[in-house]
Amino acid sequence: MAAVLSLRTIFQLHPNLSSGRVTIKPRAALHEAHSMRVPYQLKQEQSRLFHRLPSGLNMEVIVHKRVEEKQSGEEKQRPSENPPLVFVHGSYHAAWCWAEHWLPFFSASGYDCYAVSLLGQGESDAPSASVSGTLQTHASDVADFICKELTLPPVLIGHSFGGLIIQYYIANAKTDQISDKRDLFPKLTGAVLVCSVPPSGNSGLVWRYLFTKPIAAYKVTRSLAAKGFQTSLSLCKETFFSATMEDHLVLRYQELMKESSRMPLFDLRKLNASLPVPSVPKSAIELLVLGANDDFIVDAEGLNEIGRFYGVSPICVKGVAHDMMLDCLWEKGAKAILAWLEDLKREQLR
Repeated sequence: MAAVLSLRTIFQLHPNLSSGRVTIKPRAALHEAHSMRVPYQLKQEQSRLFHRLPSGLNMEVIVHKRVEEKQSGEEKQRPSENPPLVFVHGSYHAAWCWAEHWLPFFSASGYDCYAVSLLGQGESDAPSASVSGTLQTHASDVADFICKELTLPPVLIGHSFGGLIIQYYIANAKTDQISDKRDLFPKLTGAVLVCSVPPSGNSGLVWRYLFTKPIAAYKVTRSLAAKGFQTSLSLCKETFFSATMEDHLVLRYQELMKESSRMPLFDLRKLNASLPVPSVPKSAIELLVLGANDDFIVDAEGLNEIGRFYGVSPICVKGVAHDMMLDCLWEKGAKAILAWLEDLKREQLR
């Protein structure tokens, strides 16, 4: 029984989605001191801002605006009806995991991109509690940023536990009866769940792994419960990345993951009490459910559970692992999302 409880805990810790211009208001100060001892160095055209939450804490946001056209030697922003994209990370990650590949990719495709670091993660402030927050508070923090800083309804993109946070957001944004709830959780253009936690949590994953893949179950427990991924290159690679991922990249991301999470995202008992997330009408939101064929954490049944819950057909990307946005073939997932975004735009123009 002890082994079962340990495994349950680990899977819950890391199941590892017009001319109007989207702008961000200068409402939060830039930090000079870094929370991470190994800070992530931004790429060209990226900036780091801090959104002041109602709690008074600052939430890190890495911004990468859409590519601008060059006219007469001067850069001018091309008109775009594309919705902004807001990225939400999972456990042991922060905004930097999107900034590495996907923010440059989507900004080059004409989308303004915003990657947030949840409280207690990355360069965001840490609350005084023992954990970063709850499913509700994390979703509310994302909603506060959207409400105060964006002028167009965005597409939310969440990975792993970030996907579960987005599912909670969707459940609260869908109501038409309570106007103040709509204000608290602004309207979305759509959402993408990437290697996400299922709406019921991870208990199903736990039991399937325990009885069908005991060796994998042991490795995941050692990697995440004991945080073995922080010191073992092989465990880190197997947990998050493809076997073909170059070691020097794994070592770099391993260091950033160690520095990203200064405190747990959730109190697991309280999280369990809040699950499953409330269901929504099948056509309540445009949704893409995206999984990875080589995901070491979220299995095919977990992916299919999400699809059944929302009445959509999941897409499973071959040749990539759980950290789809950082993996060596990161373009596969990015291109799948871009194709869905373009289809969504065509549907809206009809």
